[in-house]
Amino acid sequence: MIIRDMEAADEAAWHELWSGYLTFYRVDLPQTVTDFTWTRLMDPGTVLKGRLAVAQGEPVGFAIYQHHPSSWVLGDDCYLEDLFVADAARGLGVGRALIDDLRRVAAARGWRRLYWHTDQNNTRARALYDSIVPSDGHVRYRLAL
Repeated sequence: MIIRDMEAADEAAWHELWSGYLTFYRVDLPQTVTDFTWTRLMDPGTVLKGRLAVAQGEPVGFAIYQHHPSSWVLGDDCYLEDLFVADAARGLGVGRALIDDLRRVAAARGWRRLYWHTDQNNTRARALYDSIVPSDGHVRYRLAL
């Protein structure tokens, strides 16, 4: 398996993985949002970036992340916004590999922390995450504007 930056040629594969991600979370986004997300992922001028896991020539997962200044450390934080592994590749270490890869990317760029969140009922992902680092106990609140 290799993990690399997403490229323009990955659009169709990413759309298929993204669709699986939205289905998993039972979310129906307008196509315009999905298209805008892809456009931002390909724009070198934005902080939203993506890494793609490829096994045997097939994309099997992705990590979408961004960095931002932090008031808690001397430097920036890296926020892992979206992590997804295709059903057929689950249990093969792809999720852990994507997180380990992003940890290396963030450290190489001098970012100070990597953080993420997940649905409280996503027990499979939480088992992986708990094996990497214990939860810090924070609860997220989101206000749509």
